[in-house]
Amino acid sequence: MLLVCSTFAVAQKVSGKVFFLNSQGEKETGAFASVWWLEGKSAVEADENGVFTIKSLKGDNITLIASYVGYVQDTVKLFENGTNVILDKEIVFNLKPANELDGVTVTGRQQANFLSKTANIKTEVISAAGLCKMACCSLAESFESSASVSVGYSDAVTGAKQIKLLGLSGSYTQMLDETRPVMRGLASPFGLTYVPGQWLESIQIAKGPSSVVNGLEAITGQINVEHRKPTAENPLFVNLFTNTNLRTEANVASSLQFNDKWSTVMMGHFSKDNKIHDENDDMFRDDPLTQQFNFDNRWLYFNPNGTQVRFGAKFVNDTRIGGHKDYEEGMNDREMGLGEAYDKGIWGNEIHNTGVSGFFKLGIPLNEDQSRNIAIVADYSYYDMESSYGLKDFGGYQNMGFFNAMYHQDINENHKYTLGLSGRIDDIHSSYASYNPQNASSSAVAGVDRMAFNTNDKVLGAYTEYTYTLDEKISLVAGLRADYSSEFGWQVAPRASFKYSFSDQTVLRLTGGRGFRTPHVITDNLGVLSSGRNLKIADNLEAEDAWTFGGNFTQYFRIGDRESNYFSFDYFRTSFNHKVVYDWDADMDNVVIYDFNDATLGNNSAYTDTYQFDLSVEPIERFTAIATFRYSNAKISMKDKGLVDAPMTSKYKAVLNLQYAMPMNKWMFDFTAQLNGPCTLPEFMGGGESEVYPMLFAQITKKFNLVDVYVGVENITGYTQDNPIMNADNAFGKNFNASMVWGPLMGRMVYIGMRYTLWK
Repeated sequence: MLLVCSTFAVAQKVSGKVFFLNSQGEKETGAFASVWWLEGKSAVEADENGVFTIKSLKGDNITLIASYVGYVQDTVKLFENGTNVILDKEIVFNLKPANELDGVTVTGRQQANFLSKTANIKTEVISAAGLCKMACCSLAESFESSASVSVGYSDAVTGAKQIKLLGLSGSYTQMLDETRPVMRGLASPFGLTYVPGQWLESIQIAKGPSSVVNGLEAITGQINVEHRKPTAENPLFVNLFTNTNLRTEANVASSLQFNDKWSTVMMGHFSKDNKIHDENDDMFRDDPLTQQFNFDNRWLYFNPNGTQVRFGAKFVNDTRIGGHKDYEEGMNDREMGLGEAYDKGIWGNEIHNTGVSGFFKLGIPLNEDQSRNIAIVADYSYYDMESSYGLKDFGGYQNMGFFNAMYHQDINENHKYTLGLSGRIDDIHSSYASYNPQNASSSAVAGVDRMAFNTNDKVLGAYTEYTYTLDEKISLVAGLRADYSSEFGWQVAPRASFKYSFSDQTVLRLTGGRGFRTPHVITDNLGVLSSGRNLKIADNLEAEDAWTFGGNFTQYFRIGDRESNYFSFDYFRTSFNHKVVYDWDADMDNVVIYDFNDATLGNNSAYTDTYQFDLSVEPIERFTAIATFRYSNAKISMKDKGLVDAPMTSKYKAVLNLQYAMPMNKWMFDFTAQLNGPCTLPEFMGGGESEVYPMLFAQITKKFNLVDVYVGVENITGYTQDNPIMNADNAFGKNFNASMVWGPLMGRMVYIGMRYTLWK
């Protein structure tokens, strides 16, 4: 018994070879076929001779699968329920051409939301299946089933969405597009709405300071999005959507493989809001009228020697018209005094955004086993914004460039390291103007308060990162990065993460490190423009600087034959050395903006503690329940107040998600319930706390041959924040304020859509 039980008790190494069978049944070398370990969720690539080796295999069930584009995958079971199925360690796979089969139907069910077992820091993954559980019109609407990320409006007029991670604004979360930093500067307020959810394969939410490879801006964590790939077997995908608010949307994607080396994916998006809504009768639109065009084209070149080149370009154009229901485009034109809108007593909001970006990635292996390689990443983006908010204008343009060059080496199976150099240029030209109608005439405008927000920050940095692993039981990643900024000088940040697997079912993670970010006082908090107050900004604001430490404990357990059930608990603390404060109570005529570390504050402090519990179970086949609860304790020092609860920060959020699928996934049912906790309100709003409110979502999906039809309801209870716009009847007065949003603005919304997928 001991001999049988210990056969795979320790890690094993398995080698083998992959063959392609031609139409005559003759064997050919299966060069560069993929071989993966199903239970361990790890994969290798065969060499040019079809030979592969997988290390550290262990467990009661071990299944290996080999595949290659155009061939039917082959499966070999080595070990099943503690018993050897095959004794040979030299495994042979024979892949038959796919076109020899009259028809094959493969069914499976991808987990919608799950925790990554392999990541060194806690990483929540929202898969393609999770992105289909709700309308997911954009990235901003893709987090409804996650308690880790909270999403809300930045104000009640522009439709801009902002996220919060670890109880802090999304500006402290680094946004990545396939590991490239994006949504920065002027592009940050609306960036989440420019990534259609149906363009994505997955979203990874990593908590805490992550790898130094991607820069220093990940203070609370990183959110990385993976788009549809050029190598996907979908020459055509179409998604059409509409709802009871008369929002219409269309997404099209096409992945094309021209030969073994070249492939591309093209993605297009169009959306338009056609109807004015004013459910609370305050004469303001609950949501702006919008029109957006979006196009993305990505290419992949793959050489059999392992060299890869990826490049692409993206274009977006967005127009938003908000404010009073009677406002029309162009009424805030200042050529003749204060504009037609002010002359007619109409408060209007108008935003025009245009963006163009491109990227290039190069990966080159330096030896046959690819244990040494170099990679180069380059990115450029141009963004233009022109906007008006009643008697305020804000606009400008930016050019941003980024490059990252790295060398990676696997010393052996236990030790790895990465060395790199990176650079960044942020060339931003923007201006703010606030008009005083008491000093204006019809032919000229006097009493204009103007501010210029120009920067040309050049950053050059170097980093190193070391990784130690031991038998998939211990994993340690330690990194150090030093950047020199022409605006802020030297910024040095150490970061480290540690993972210890007590067993395959019990995992402990610890992480900590430092982060820096450049403050952009208006685009970081666009709501400051949607009020009657002016801006009073302290001189020489420092770069925001914080340490984040935390950990996670995850326990997996079995229910029946389903092993993906888990319980997880994590705690994180973010403590700031410098943080920009938006103080609405210090001056009733201005929004006062300063660094909390100002010496005049005395006892300085700013920190956030976040606790989260996750439970995911599959009690019966095809039925999954996920329950999550997050509690945040956010404190900050403010003038004349000392250490207080951070205003407008939700104290807790609870989420319950239920999903059931019929056999063959012919019908799928999804239900999500949220309980959103209160936030502390500023004193000028009367102080106290906001209401606790629920949000309910439901969706039914029917699968046909190539088409999925889905029908759903958002905000089933119809709950909305009462009077989100303060003093709406005096929109040009000092007390007008549309920025204090803590709850939903739109009531119940029913939607219907369809997804068409053509497979090769």
